[in-house]
Amino acid sequence: MAMPSTDTRHCCFLVGSDCFAVASTAVAEVLRDGKIARVPHAPESVIGLIHLRGRIVPVIDMRRRLGLTADVASAHRTHLVIRLHDDLYSLLVDEMLDVIEVAEHAIEHPSKPAADTTHDAVDGVYADAGRLVHFLDPQRIVQPLARQREPFLHRQGVSHGGI
Repeated sequence: MAMPSTDTRHCCFLVGSDCFAVASTAVAEVLRDGKIARVPHAPESVIGLIHLRGRIVPVIDMRRRLGLTADVASAHRTHLVIRLHDDLYSLLVDEMLDVIEVAEHAIEHPSKPAADTTHDAVDGVYADAGRLVHFLDPQRIVQPLARQREPFLHRQGVSHGGI
């Protein structure tokens, strides 16, 4: 008897010339604009905060997070707002593409997470219609940023964590 297909939906986007995707269940919304307030002493990938209906949302520049040059003006980029537990994070991407459905068995997963922090969020890859899609784990996108922030928070005597 054949196993039922476990297709999952993923939102695809470009960062540089590469195609990435996150599970659509993690996506809260997509914003075309948003005034970014700079934050001193933030990790390099966190370029600031946006105000979203009463919530303060950290903005993660995915070019910087993935180790690419940050040479694209942020005014023309898109905020992909993801929900991780009860927190929101904006992933600043170059261009939103589409939503794809992929069978879980078709995604090739690495045998272990990359040691390189610029690629540690990649959870799998899939060849789709002439492009290679890199699947990102939202938890692993955010995790190193929180670790980078901890030493500063402890030096400043702050008792709560987060970005």
